[in-house]
Amino acid sequence: MARYTGPKRRLSRREGVALFAKDAAFIERKGAVVPGPHAGSRRPRKLSEYGVQLRAKQKTKRIYGLMEKQFRRYYIAASKSKGNTGHSLMSQLETRLDNVVYRLGFSPSRAGARQMVSHGHIDVDSKKVDIPSYMVKVGQTIAIRSKMLDNTQTVKSLKDSENPAPWLERKATVGKVVRLPQRDEMEQGVNESLIVEFYSR
Repeated sequence: MARYTGPKRRLSRREGVALFAKDAAFIERKGAVVPGPHAGSRRPRKLSEYGVQLRAKQKTKRIYGLMEKQFRRYYIAASKSKGNTGHSLMSQLETRLDNVVYRLGFSPSRAGARQMVSHGHIDVDSKKVDIPSYMVKVGQTIAIRSKMLDNTQTVKSLKDSENPAPWLERKATVGKVVRLPQRDEMEQGVNESLIVEFYSR
């Protein structure tokens, strides 16, 4: 499946926030300096309504590590579901297997969680699943496969991670989705209403 392979810090600079943990110190020190030649000397332009909506969509897409075509499919599915479109979109993004692995603390980043899944290191209900976009359902269990239990990065992540999100539970290297997440339990740096407005133009 396609994924962004370019410089990640460039994305954080473009959105003005640390999309990746290792960029936090840089953004705090340098501020929101957009990429490009002489970018630091340019006066930031005031965004139009369209620009604000576009940035909200791009930021969310990059937080979850998705490409445009895939992100749009999630929006279309959300728009056809009952209830609030924005909430449905966020719920889909949060229950992707790579995000659940990240939320459980099995990996320190979504990119690392995606790699764990795609390399076949995660079981769902005792069966290997190597599709990062797999939608995890309530009641399903997610576990790290035995061959990864001695991995240095995995051991460190499990040791350093705090309690998982409230809609998940974890015992050692096995997690479970106990219910769907509420909006205040999802990614807080996202304004889904702007994304809905962007696609509704």
